[in-house]
Amino acid sequence: MEVQIRKWGNSSAVRLPKALMEQLGLDAGSTLAVEIRDGALVMRPSGPTLEEMLATCTPEKMVLTEEDRQWLDNDPVGNEEI
Repeated sequence: MEVQIRKWGNSSAVRLPKALMEQLGLDAGSTLAVEIRDGALVMRPSGPTLEEMLATCTPEKMVLTEEDRQWLDNDPVGNEEI
């Protein structure tokens, strides 16, 4: 597959075909990590999405430790607003 580099304002852009976006599970607004490896431009989806990270936040994982409770129970010592 070949794509053409086009001018976009003061930058250049590459349009990714719909089939490629679907194959990679990308949408408009997705983030790509870009690097040069052995003289080649390599783009790959970067990290989990916010939705994927939030899906891992289960009640079991959000149990407060004793240290958390002590920290939360402390009185403000500066100009904090609660």
